[in-house]
Amino acid sequence: MNTSSDIRSDVRTSDPTGLHRVLDDRAVLPQAAQRLDTRAELWPDEVRIRVERLNLDAASFRQLERKHTKYGERHPDAVRAEVLDIVATRGKMQNPETGSGGMLVGTVEEVGPESPLGLTVGDRVATLVSLTLTPLVIEDGLARWDGDSEQVPCDGYAVLFGRSIAAVIPDDLDPALSLSVMDVCGAPALTARVVEEYVARGHAPTVAVIGGAGKSGSLSLAAARQAGAARTIGIVPRQDEHDLLDDAGLADAVAIADARDPIALRDAVTTAGGPADVTVVCVDVPGCEGGAILATAEGGTVIFFSMATSFSAAALGAEGLAADVRMLVGNGYVPGHAAYAMELLRGDAGVRALFERRH
Repeated sequence: MNTSSDIRSDVRTSDPTGLHRVLDDRAVLPQAAQRLDTRAELWPDEVRIRVERLNLDAASFRQLERKHTKYGERHPDAVRAEVLDIVATRGKMQNPETGSGGMLVGTVEEVGPESPLGLTVGDRVATLVSLTLTPLVIEDGLARWDGDSEQVPCDGYAVLFGRSIAAVIPDDLDPALSLSVMDVCGAPALTARVVEEYVARGHAPTVAVIGGAGKSGSLSLAAARQAGAARTIGIVPRQDEHDLLDDAGLADAVAIADARDPIALRDAVTTAGGPADVTVVCVDVPGCEGGAILATAEGGTVIFFSMATSFSAAALGAEGLAADVRMLVGNGYVPGHAAYAMELLRGDAGVRALFERRH
């Protein structure tokens, strides 16, 4: 079996999926790999990015926060140290507990002569593929990150493959704001697609978004309304988020419920005008599968966008409840998803207000 060094010696063996960067003894895709080759030299179809900011996946960051909170006291230095250790050990950012990573913003510093990505040196871009499959080197020790936010200023480099995806950052938006939007841009695009399918069949659906005041949740509510939903329902865990979402005007009804409590979630959606034809799960905590299923009408659709989702719990939960629901895994990619999310941000004052409040 070829080692990575053997593969590197013959540039013709590079693969657009990044297989040539995998250092494991067995053949796996980069996302499943234990370690990636992070050398800065490029194969002909690769692009190297000078990284300026990481955006950690929300579920991953919350898990790290919980892990490094002792007796009610948070230890952000320990969070920073663990992120550095993960990247140094694996050659990528992939939380071993959640399996998730995030994405990054940076500037293109070298483009291989056979790269199909359409990027040029000097472009400021946000990657639209996960950090769990992106070779990454951090060179500043995350000295500018306080460990208190999922947005991580840093200096280093990352490598994109022939089948990676990146979007040039719009000049009219703050890079941190662009990164926040692009980090979740698959959610509104898939939500819109599903709602449009219902509308095309002659039924404008009721759409409930669990975690409606968050990044992916607020965009999904806006997308559902734009796509023709008859009613939108936002579910949030606290009164402050209820007030924010209500002020934004993105949902016809806003209700408070702990998404981990299946009966409370079902009742909240029902009281707000459900059950939902389409339920979109955008929370970053585990244990929300049963409530999402109960909140969905027979023959309805549940879209899971949270990396905290247990897909075995979802499948077995639906079976145990004898629930006839279609369950979709949001994979983060829909053609045109970045441009569509940016369109929603620019065109919907409520969405923009929620995102800008975060920054």
